[in-house]
Amino acid sequence: MAKAVRYNEFGGIDVLRVDEIERPMPGDGQVLVRVRAAGINPSEAVIRTGALADMFPSTFPSGQGSDLAGVIEEVGAGVGGYSPGDEVIGFSENRAAQAELVLVEATNLTRKPESVPWEVAGGLYVAGVTAWGAVRSVQLEQGETVVVSGAAGGVGSLAVQLARRAGATVIGLASESNHAWLQRHGVIPIAYGDDVADRIKAAAPEGVDAFIDTFGNGYVELALALGVTTERIDTIADYAAAAQYGVKTDGGAEAGPGGTVLAELAGLIADGRLEVPIANVYPLAQVREAYTELERRHTHGKIVLRP
Repeated sequence: MAKAVRYNEFGGIDVLRVDEIERPMPGDGQVLVRVRAAGINPSEAVIRTGALADMFPSTFPSGQGSDLAGVIEEVGAGVGGYSPGDEVIGFSENRAAQAELVLVEATNLTRKPESVPWEVAGGLYVAGVTAWGAVRSVQLEQGETVVVSGAAGGVGSLAVQLARRAGATVIGLASESNHAWLQRHGVIPIAYGDDVADRIKAAAPEGVDAFIDTFGNGYVELALALGVTTERIDTIADYAAAAQYGVKTDGGAEAGPGGTVLAELAGLIADGRLEVPIANVYPLAQVREAYTELERRHTHGKIVLRP
């Protein structure tokens, strides 16, 4: 038996529980991973409410979560390159990562570098691949200026670093408590609130070339008001605005093969060239408390569960 996060109906945080489930058995091309850390993400909270049921249908009882890192316990038929005992980073396509034992397609794994902490590895997939895809989508060139909203959040904190690696000048919109962290990473911090457009213009007197919105709540309109063209605006949070104005929504699956991107990001972390801030770590039994913190939308970096 193994513990796993489950819910039997769409709803708020109160529908979450931790159940005992039968030990999964790996099939062809699969491995069984004993999870050491599993990240949580805003998209999971939205899926749980049923708001995206047409896009992400659920069969109850439903599991939850994509991000994971752990140790391989069993290897199914047809799997090459992995053995029991290997430490891996990966993702579940079945929304089942928040559990002690998870079946994972071998193609959705990459090896965990020894120097990458479990919490960082376990929270890497969704935020990392989404940030990678969003930065790629706005086609940054050396010397250009990009604005990132939600710049200290799970996705934003990685997007600003990847944008800097692309050679861009990065303006990060974040609460003042996160400005010192942004400055340490070469980002120009700007606070949210009234007159934010004027503060951005003052920081970028030659104009803004691209905009990555990880927060929603009117930032697509702000990007347009700053003169950014639609093909260089990417939002991962405001799909209504994207449909209205024709801006991009790249990130996640659009980023490309997840396992390949994971390996690239893990290598950058191992080499000290990318930081994944960890806001908090909760035991699996406190999954409700973890999502309560997440849904306040003021965390710096990732929240992670430890089974």
